[in-house]
Amino acid sequence: MILFLFLVALVAGCGTSSSKDDSNGSSGEDVETYTVATDANFQPFEYKNPETGEMEGFDIDLIKAVAEEAGFNVEFKTMEFDGLIASMQSGKFPIGIAGISITEKRQETIDFSDSYYDSGLILAVPENSTIESIDDVDGLKIGARQGSTSEEYLNGNTDAEVVAYPEIVTAYMNLQKDRLDGVLYDLPNVKYYISQNAEGELKTVGDVLEGQPYGIAFPKDSDLVEPVNEALAALKENGTYDEIYKKWFGSEPSK
Repeated sequence: MILFLFLVALVAGCGTSSSKDDSNGSSGEDVETYTVATDANFQPFEYKNPETGEMEGFDIDLIKAVAEEAGFNVEFKTMEFDGLIASMQSGKFPIGIAGISITEKRQETIDFSDSYYDSGLILAVPENSTIESIDDVDGLKIGARQGSTSEEYLNGNTDAEVVAYPEIVTAYMNLQKDRLDGVLYDLPNVKYYISQNAEGELKTVGDVLEGQPYGIAFPKDSDLVEPVNEALAALKENGTYDEIYKKWFGSEPSK
């Protein structure tokens, strides 16, 4: 009887393992999973595919590659942009990526990785508009996104009537319906929206403003900053970054 019980226990034990499975291939090791706060509609950087329900975009591919290189996993939590910054400040989430411009003001309350994309602000107006630059917007209704550097720029540098929206797409649509005189926002998103939804209706005017780079965000004094920077450097060195960039922007980044 004792021998029988021993054999049963031995056979049962063959179906269990102390090692944990993970998507990074680190067999036999526990792999940390971090929640990444992101935006749901900032094309082509991050957006939810309406057909699959999955998050896609340049930022999404990049942070997945960073996680694989650094040896951790990621899952995503979408939210409005101004809420995302607040979540980094409070430490609610360990990582944030959403085309977040690195500014001195933000660096007072959150940490950033090394920059991974050079951006800036551009003014979009109707195709038949007489506005030629940001110098012409005083007294006009100009749209922006809540909590963004574009809203901050308009309030600090113009006398425009600033109308800020939780979703920048709402601003673009109101501009197309002549409810706004212009929209100020990040260059790549403005150009993407016009190419996909407003060719011949909207145009960009003036110079690129506030040439600020994007960075991955963290709560202050995060231990993740160093491994993420090391992973970013490795991706740029081994060509993975260039591949992701070309996938979403159609060409390799300028060196």
